[in-house]
Amino acid sequence: MQENRPELYEEVKLYRNAREREKYDNQADLFALITTLQNLEKAYIWDATTPQEYTAACSKLLVQYKVAFRQVKSDEFPTVDAFVKKFRLDCPAALERIKEDRPITIKDDKGNTSKCIADIVSLFITIMDKLRLKIKTMDELHFELKDLVDTMHRLSLIPEDFEAKKKVETWLATLNEMQASDELTDSQVRQFLFDLESSYADFNKLLHSI
Repeated sequence: MQENRPELYEEVKLYRNAREREKYDNQADLFALITTLQNLEKAYIWDATTPQEYTAACSKLLVQYKVAFRQVKSDEFPTVDAFVKKFRLDCPAALERIKEDRPITIKDDKGNTSKCIADIVSLFITIMDKLRLKIKTMDELHFELKDLVDTMHRLSLIPEDFEAKKKVETWLATLNEMQASDELTDSQVRQFLFDLESSYADFNKLLHSI
């Protein structure tokens, strides 16, 4: 009987137009992010990643999750719990991370400290990602870099003579002397990225020494 029904072999499409396709693409992105976050939590539990690598990856995923969930949030999915239930995701560790909105390596003092730390981690990652993507004009880097400097100044646990903060401030001074359309040279980009990576590593060391 099935041999006489060719429609059974046709590809089934979830969408009928571009709008519906975007809806399913957004849901797939959110599904992937939650799954990745769950796997990252398990990797950290089993010591398959270092605290520094975990903190950076988790902070980045939480930022991406917020953007992804905004694209999916609707009457059908008012909360992430509704989304997880709908697609039968087994991800308790990821949900806990999303609820706390911070990596497990970052202490929560119920004040502004944890938010500042999360913001600093996110800004470091954002600027480094931009440089790796060859984004090097003043106006495309200045906002996040200034925000990073300002946030580091607000975080009281960072010493005044902290070398990482000085490096970041030096690069902000360099950008301040440029016009909006001016670009960093390839040599400057390489040095900027090196200084950010070393500063980020020093910042993580500071966190783990507290």
